[in-house]
This record gives sequence, C-alpha cells and structure tokens, in this order.
Amino acid sequence: MKERVRTPQTCPKCGQAYTERPAYSRVDGSPICPDCGTREALESIGVSVEEQDKILGIIHEQYKPE
Repeated sequence: MKERVRTPQTCPKCGQAYTERPAYSRVDGSPICPDCGTREALESIGVSVEEQDKILGIIHEQYKPE
C-alpha cells in the first residue's frame, strides 16, 4: 500500500506542528491537531486538565510511530 506523506500543519490552538489527519474543533469547525481535538472532547464531558494530560500520555505511549 502506498504511504501518504502529509505536509506538516500548525495547530491554531496550541501552536504545535502535526502531520496526522486533523481533528475539527467543536467550537468553530476549524482543523486542529489530534491532541487538541481529544482535549476538546474530554473537556466537553467535564474531564479535568490533569486527567486529560494522563489520558493523552497513555495514547502517545500506545501509539508511538515505528
């Protein structure tokens, strides 16, 4: 299968560069990095910032690029 090379983009929320498929903001529909998309989703159900950090840490640990 052909690997698609993605152009790095900068997230307007956090300023980080990312190459993954973007998430879309729940606020205004603009493309944002996957981490900010996850944070917005977790925030919408009342998850604290500290717990969001733990969850994102687990996600990053499980899905390290090979």
